[in-house]
Amino acid sequence: MSQLFSSTSLRGLALRNRTVIAPMCQYSAVDGFANDWHFVHLGRFAIGGFGLIILEATGVTPEGRISYADLGLWKDEQIAPLARIVDFIHSQGAAAGIQLAHAGRKASTPVPWRNGFTETEEEKPRVGFEHWTPVAPSAEIHAEGKDFTKPTALDAAGIRNIIDSFVAAAKRAEQAGFDTVEVHAAHGYLLNQFLSPLANKRTDEYGGSRENRMRLVLEVTEAVRAVWPAEKPLLVRISVSDNHPEGWQVEDSVVLAQELKKLGADAIDCSSGGFEGATFNTVAGYQVPFAKAVRDGADIPTMAVGLLGDAGRAEEIIANGEADFIELARGALDDPNWAVHARHELGADDYELWPNPTKRVRERDRALRQRSFASK
Repeated sequence: MSQLFSSTSLRGLALRNRTVIAPMCQYSAVDGFANDWHFVHLGRFAIGGFGLIILEATGVTPEGRISYADLGLWKDEQIAPLARIVDFIHSQGAAAGIQLAHAGRKASTPVPWRNGFTETEEEKPRVGFEHWTPVAPSAEIHAEGKDFTKPTALDAAGIRNIIDSFVAAAKRAEQAGFDTVEVHAAHGYLLNQFLSPLANKRTDEYGGSRENRMRLVLEVTEAVRAVWPAEKPLLVRISVSDNHPEGWQVEDSVVLAQELKKLGADAIDCSSGGFEGATFNTVAGYQVPFAKAVRDGADIPTMAVGLLGDAGRAEEIIANGEADFIELARGALDDPNWAVHARHELGADDYELWPNPTKRVRERDRALRQRSFASK
């Protein structure tokens, strides 16, 4: 039996398999509200057989969005359209998660495909255009000449508001019916900015030593865990390495993961990078060693991500104990049915993971003598 497609659980959450949809920003919301695009975009992955679907980085405050077109969960009115999506995901046998995020100094950037703030005055009300001064650990811009804005350094009251905003968003996520929430502390966004010496130049209790730089991530995690139902898992996404010689390193992430585990985190979603000057060797599976390092060093389940579309290699990762879950993002955009397809590649001769309205694929496969009918 395939280990990738074996059932598993995190706390009280039963998962039909170990395939996960990683959060993917869609830049398609107005005032933070989910709409039909998000419903279809996410619903097709549930139809496609994935075990857990995690919604995109969702701003816990308006100024915490990467762009004005990101999802948000800073007010109660945003709950209902998210609940509609959650209900559909559940109806297809998958679990639903949401990534709670604050972009920090990487906030208030343009929608990527616009190549800058090109909105006309006529367009701005329709798309919900906003532009603002972001906040960060230190008043240092992420990068010059690349549509980033110099941020304001957070004071003690601002930091307290960040923590409270994560808590409030987690409560709303529970009302929407999500099975898990993920605290976003990766990719050079706010919590990652506090962790990394590349961005954190503070001299108070939130800066300087590794212990101090970890403080906000741990405080947010502890506060969210306190209000998140005990039977539901809590995930944390981290950049295991900044991929920069002067930045956060793998050994730092092992220590962080150990502390997160003590606070009740149930799995670490392992990515990397997020700062200027980072170097990558982006080959298939290039981030899997990060998931293994955290899994081995902190004795906590991990999620591996990074060009993992090969079914055989995904199976090996789980079977070899390199990670506990396989995440897809762009690979799933290319093939929303990757999970059901991969299950066949790994030897399944039944069509149980296909939803009932799609099971006629079996008759096509029989006619073409492919998949389980190839040798018949």
